[in-house]
Amino acid sequence: MQSTAAKAETWQGRIEDDALLRGAGRFGDDVKPEGALAAYFVRSPHAFAHIEHIDVTAAKNAPGVVAVLTAADLAEAHYHSISHPHPIPGRGGKVAVAPHRPSLAETRVLHVGEPVAMVVAVSAPAAQEAGEKIAVDYRPLDAVTDVRAAIGPAAPQLWPEAPGNIGFDWSAPADPDGKKQAALDRAFKEAAHVVRVELVNQRLVVASLEPRTATASYDVGAKQFALRCGTQGVAAVRGQVAGAMGIKPEELRVLTDDLGGAFGMKGWCYPEYVPMLHAAHILQKPIHWVSTRSEAFVSDNQGRDSFWAAELALSKRGKFLGLRVDCLGNVGAYITGVAHFVFTTHISGCLPTVYDIPQAQVNTRCVLTNTVPTGPYRGAGRPEASYLLERLIDAAADATGIDAAELRRRNLITPDKIPYTTVFGNTYDSGDFPAIFERTLALADYAGFPARRKAAKKLGRLRGVGIGCYLEIAGAFPEEAARISFPGGKAVTVSIGAGASGQGHRTVFGKVAARRLGIASGVVTVTAGDSARDVPGFGAVASRSAMYVGGAIAVGADKVIEKGKHVAAVLLQ
Repeated sequence: MQSTAAKAETWQGRIEDDALLRGAGRFGDDVKPEGALAAYFVRSPHAFAHIEHIDVTAAKNAPGVVAVLTAADLAEAHYHSISHPHPIPGRGGKVAVAPHRPSLAETRVLHVGEPVAMVVAVSAPAAQEAGEKIAVDYRPLDAVTDVRAAIGPAAPQLWPEAPGNIGFDWSAPADPDGKKQAALDRAFKEAAHVVRVELVNQRLVVASLEPRTATASYDVGAKQFALRCGTQGVAAVRGQVAGAMGIKPEELRVLTDDLGGAFGMKGWCYPEYVPMLHAAHILQKPIHWVSTRSEAFVSDNQGRDSFWAAELALSKRGKFLGLRVDCLGNVGAYITGVAHFVFTTHISGCLPTVYDIPQAQVNTRCVLTNTVPTGPYRGAGRPEASYLLERLIDAAADATGIDAAELRRRNLITPDKIPYTTVFGNTYDSGDFPAIFERTLALADYAGFPARRKAAKKLGRLRGVGIGCYLEIAGAFPEEAARISFPGGKAVTVSIGAGASGQGHRTVFGKVAARRLGIASGVVTVTAGDSARDVPGFGAVASRSAMYVGGAIAVGADKVIEKGKHVAAVLLQ
C-alpha cells in the first residue's frame, strides 16, 4: 500500500512552472543592469564582398553614442577565431579545415548578416540610429549558396585552405584494406534490384521564443569579464569565448538564467560576444544587447541544408543487401564547432536504423558556401538518416511490387540477432523491432487501409498511408559532473552543468537526488547557469542530460551515503 507521503511525492508538479506561468521568469532582457549601455550591430547586406572602406564619422558624432568599434579597433587585442571545428578524422585522416572567423568582419564579408561594426550608445534607439549612419563601401563578389553549385568547377572559391569549397571530406565505415568496399560493390553487382533516390533536406532558420541576448561587463578589482547570455551550458560557452579572446577560462564568468528555447542553437560562441566584452573592458560600463527577430534570421546558427543521393540493393525476394549514401552538407561560410558531425557521424550512427543491412557506406562532403553557418538543431542528422532510408524503402516497394509493410517486415532486425552490431560498428543491445512493428500496424489498422482508400475515392478524396521506422543515437560526449553540498540545516544543493530550456531540470534532478539520498525533494535545490559556482559540463545537448547528469547525481549521492556511514560510525562509536 502506498503511503500518503509517497502519493504526495508522485503528484508533485514541476517546480519551474509557477514563476514561468506568472511571468516571473528571469530571461536575458529581464536582468539588464542599471545604467547599462546598449549595443547595435551593423551587418552585411551582401553574401560575399570585399570591404573597401568603413566611414564611422557620422555615427561617432550622433547623439548618445559612446563608442563605435570595427575590426580595426579590435586588431591590437589580437583576438582569435570564434569557430573551431572539433577535430574528428576524415578521409585520409584529415580533419576539417578551420577558416578564421573574426568577431567583426575584417577585409571581407562571407554571408548576409555578418557583423561589420558595433555601436555603443546610451539607449538601443540611439545605437540603432547611429548604426544606420555608418557608411560601408563594399565591392560585391559572385556568391554561391547552393552546395551542388559550390563544388562545381566554376564556383567562386571562399577559402584557399578548402579547395573546391570542401571543408571536410569523410567516409564510413573505416576500411583500411578495402574489403568492405569490395563486399559492398559485390552486393550491388549481384542485386536483383537497385533503387536510387535524391533528397533535399531544406535549410531551417531557428525562431526561438527568446531571441539571443547578452550583457557584457568587466570587474576591474577581480580582473574578470562577465557575460550573461542564453546558453545550454555555461562551461562550454565560457571555454569557446575565452579561447576566442585569448584569456584563461577563469578570467571569464558566464551566466544564464531562464532560457527561452535552444535545441542546439544556443550551445555555442557567437561573434557579438567578443566586441561586447572588449567594449565593456575599455568603457568600464556594462553593455547590453538584444537580437531582433529579423537579426536572428541572419546571425543565429541554422540547421539542416543538405543534399543526399542514396542507393539500396535488394535480392529478388526483397532482402536488403547493401546501402550506399552520398551527402553534400552545407556548413555555411564558417565551420562551427560540431556542424560537420550532423552530416557524418550522426548519420552513420543511426544507420541502418531497425533494418538488417549487411553492407553499407556513407560518404560526406561538408561544403563551405556564402550562407549563415549551420550547426546542430532539432535532431541534428538523426531525422535525415531515417528519412533517407524510409524513402529508399518506399522506392524499393514501388520497384519490386512488394507491399511497403511486407518489405520492411522481411528486413527488420530480429530479436535472435540482438546484440546486433552494424557495419558502422555500433551495437544494439536490446530491441524487439518486429513486435513493435506488428503492434503499430494493428493499431493503425493497416490491413483495413485498402477499404478506407476505396471509400474515400467514392467521395472524391485521396487517401494515402505512410510507414516510417525510427532509431537514433543519443548521449554523445559521455561525461558529466554533479556536486552535492550541504549549506546548513536540512538544505541540500545539487550543482549541475546542463542548462535547462524547458526540460524541467530542477524538478527531475532534484527528485533524483532526493530519492537516492532518501530525503524529501523539497529540501533539494538544483543550481546551474553560473560558471563560477556550478560544476563544468558539456551542456544540455544530444538528448543526454537525463542519462549523464542523472547518473552523475546518483553516483554522487552514493558517495555521500558511503561517506556519511563512516562519519556516523565515528560519531556513534
